[in-house]
Amino acid sequence: MDEDKDTTVEALMEHLIEHGPGDMATVFARAFELAMQIERERFLGAGRYERTAGRLGYANGTKPKRLDTPAGTVTVQVPKTADHDGQPFYPQSLERGRRSVRAVMLAVAEMYVKG
Repeated sequence: MDEDKDTTVEALMEHLIEHGPGDMATVFARAFELAMQIERERFLGAGRYERTAGRLGYANGTKPKRLDTPAGTVTVQVPKTADHDGQPFYPQSLERGRRSVRAVMLAVAEMYVKG
């Protein structure tokens, strides 16, 4: 995990400390967005602003998506890609066409396991 991601995780933990479990939906949303950004980097074969010969496309912003979670409904920013051949990028943790509680729970569990 690079320094940018480390500071994001640290900011999430600070938010949780300050606001407690009452604002867990915000922490879920930001953690889930981080997981999707990591997944996009793997899909493209390059990190943010990284230029490599094996790059498979380019990051192309985000689009909002609403998810229903046990902590409430949250809006997350789903990463998009452009100029890639073959299968378009869509985060595996999201169920295409559905709002997914499972996806958010998996993302939080993965972050907990990785520390």
